[in-house]
Amino acid sequence: MTLGWYPGHMHKARREIKKLLPEIDVVIEVLDARIPYSSANPVLGQLVRHKPVLKLLSKSDLADPEKIREWVAYQEQDQQVRALPVVTTDVKTLKPIAKTCQELADQVRESRSVKAMVMGIPNVGKSTLINALAGKRVAKVGNEPAVTRRQQKIQVGERLQITDTPGVLWPRIHDQNSAYRLAMTGAIRDTAMDYEDVGLWAVETLMQRYPEQLARRYKVDHLPDEPLSMLEIIARKRGGLKSGGIVDYHRASEVLLHDLRGGHLGLLTLETPADIPVYDPDLDGHEETDTQG
Repeated sequence: MTLGWYPGHMHKARREIKKLLPEIDVVIEVLDARIPYSSANPVLGQLVRHKPVLKLLSKSDLADPEKIREWVAYQEQDQQVRALPVVTTDVKTLKPIAKTCQELADQVRESRSVKAMVMGIPNVGKSTLINALAGKRVAKVGNEPAVTRRQQKIQVGERLQITDTPGVLWPRIHDQNSAYRLAMTGAIRDTAMDYEDVGLWAVETLMQRYPEQLARRYKVDHLPDEPLSMLEIIARKRGGLKSGGIVDYHRASEVLLHDLRGGHLGLLTLETPADIPVYDPDLDGHEETDTQG
């Protein structure tokens, strides 16, 4: 699957990022803690290759704590990278950010602020993070991808200045699994992919990774063998039948994805470092050679 999604404002943002990077000490990349690989932008990775990076695992209150620790350890194998799980609406989890940026930018003189640029694909909580750090509403927040447009500079305390950038998504998604994971969490608009396909893929993923939580949410004693059968169960239990008792798979998918995105299925992480496909550095995205659900 290849999704072409590269609006003009995103192309412009990429140029602006490249232009501003020489002035930046640290890059802050906001990731979705449930999909830290899929929500990372390989284009940004190429742009910031020689800068220290602080990876913030946002929405960590929705993710599996054990898997979060696994991701932090994996990401910090790179000596230029630090990783912190955060909840953008919980100020306590954001307190280490300024200090960590200062540690990463140890060459910066104490006479000036550390300059950090905040990056991230749409809908990972970047704008909410900016507002929380600034202590006021300075960035537009929305539950639809790509609401941020212009760059802003915000002073955070005495030693940190952050530059906000528009959300950027890679030109194409070469990895089918990443496309589905992004759709499951809402990072891709619901109209960009077939909703029932996403629902079916989500059911299969949850049956493999979190069967007990799936069964508990929908009060099922024994999960069926087939994902489609599980969608039928959800439809019957949650008002997803059309006249004549016909299963409405679209409605069942809506119910499942609403529950998943809202944390009603429990704490979930949809990928681990072991799921990362073989990466070809010559590509503008990432390719998968070993498909995993």
